[in-house]
Amino acid sequence: MFYNSTRKNKQLKVSGSIQRLMILLCLALPFTFSSVVAAENGDLETIYHVYIDGKHIGKVDTKETVQTVIEDKLANNTNDDGLTRAIQQDISYVSEKAFHPTVQNREVTEVLEDTLTTGIEAVELHVDNQIVGYFKDQETAEKVLFNYKAKYVDKEVLEEVESRRKTDTILDIDESQIKDVTLSEDVSFSTEKVNQEELLSVKQGVKILEKGTLEEKVHHVAEGEVLGEIADQYDLSTKKLLELNPSVTEESVLQINQEINVTDTEPFAEVILIEEKRTEEAIPYDTEVIESDELYKGEEEVQQKGKKGKRDVLYSIKKQNGTIIDQEVLDETILKDPVKEVIIKGTKVIPSRGTGSLSWPAVGGYISSHVGERWGSTHKGIDIARPSNRNILAADNGVVESAGYDSGGYGNKIVINHNNGMKTIYAHLQSIDVKVGQTVEKGSKIGVMGSTGNSTGIHLHFEVYKNGALENPTNYF
Repeated sequence: MFYNSTRKNKQLKVSGSIQRLMILLCLALPFTFSSVVAAENGDLETIYHVYIDGKHIGKVDTKETVQTVIEDKLANNTNDDGLTRAIQQDISYVSEKAFHPTVQNREVTEVLEDTLTTGIEAVELHVDNQIVGYFKDQETAEKVLFNYKAKYVDKEVLEEVESRRKTDTILDIDESQIKDVTLSEDVSFSTEKVNQEELLSVKQGVKILEKGTLEEKVHHVAEGEVLGEIADQYDLSTKKLLELNPSVTEESVLQINQEINVTDTEPFAEVILIEEKRTEEAIPYDTEVIESDELYKGEEEVQQKGKKGKRDVLYSIKKQNGTIIDQEVLDETILKDPVKEVIIKGTKVIPSRGTGSLSWPAVGGYISSHVGERWGSTHKGIDIARPSNRNILAADNGVVESAGYDSGGYGNKIVINHNNGMKTIYAHLQSIDVKVGQTVEKGSKIGVMGSTGNSTGIHLHFEVYKNGALENPTNYF
């Protein structure tokens, strides 16, 4: 009995659960059916959640509600100054479909009227990912770049470059042409909403581009530099310089190459100019040197005179702020080959020691007076007269010991030391062709016969000494 009663209770509970479920389904079915029908009939309405700078301010039934407020704001702030005005805040929408939705048009409108502000729709100029400033339009921003370039390139040239940027021009000799003018850093533009007082003029933009930004730099002290001098170089006061260098005082003695922290301005970008130039240039000639023992060491003869060649060269020249930083040859044509110069260089060394055997010191001639007593005194040498020409020749190898005018009656006189105990003297010369300390070779010209000093006519007075003793020259020929 107990088992049957329990089983009967369970059956009753299941039956009750099924009955309750059926009742719920019957109640829900009309609502589900109504929703489907409503959707099919278009009764769901679209509304818009409005956000200002990402913050939710309410719901409106149409975007026109917001747009009307925006148009009124812009209309009340319009001036005849050529500037484009815009709402400074970012307004966004998120749509939603709802069944019998509620909206807040009035509340949203009030918030918009209180919150929205107008500004100028400006162009932001970027150079090397740095903001230079805001300008009323892109044309103004581009004019800033143009005028900055014009500080280093004529405006007429810039305009010409822009007009023929994509055309090639064949240059004649001695002609040049600027092919491109750019900035050393990337330039970009973007649109931003700013207050009118943030707008810059072209002149202000150029000044900012030129002045640039502050950069930390290190100055290496040069010999004799002092703090005030260094500060002036970087437009700093001495006080500011000391602030940048806590370990330095006004009494500090600066050392050469000592590092001093300074702050300097760096322009946003450099103006890069590419110029092509065609010119006719001389080609230098090579020089070949041939050694010869037929010439004395130190003597040279030009066997073949060098001649420069010619070439037609097309250069690409790169300038930075007006200064050439690179140059390369684009094309080259040889118009005339150079001719090398050939020089014969002497290698023959003149010995400074005599042979001991003397040669005749003149070109021909005869002895007009010998060594010995003459006119009541001793004639110390021989006189040679009536030569074939008047060249005086070294009697042997040696070194010129003296060369000049002798006040003792010899006139122009040369003394040669033959470095073997012998010396020779040449007197009454018209001119002297050697100098003191010069090494001369036997038979080489040392002067011209004359009649200077105590002389009765044109002749050579020639003396020979050995170990300081006077010798008769005729014993050595």
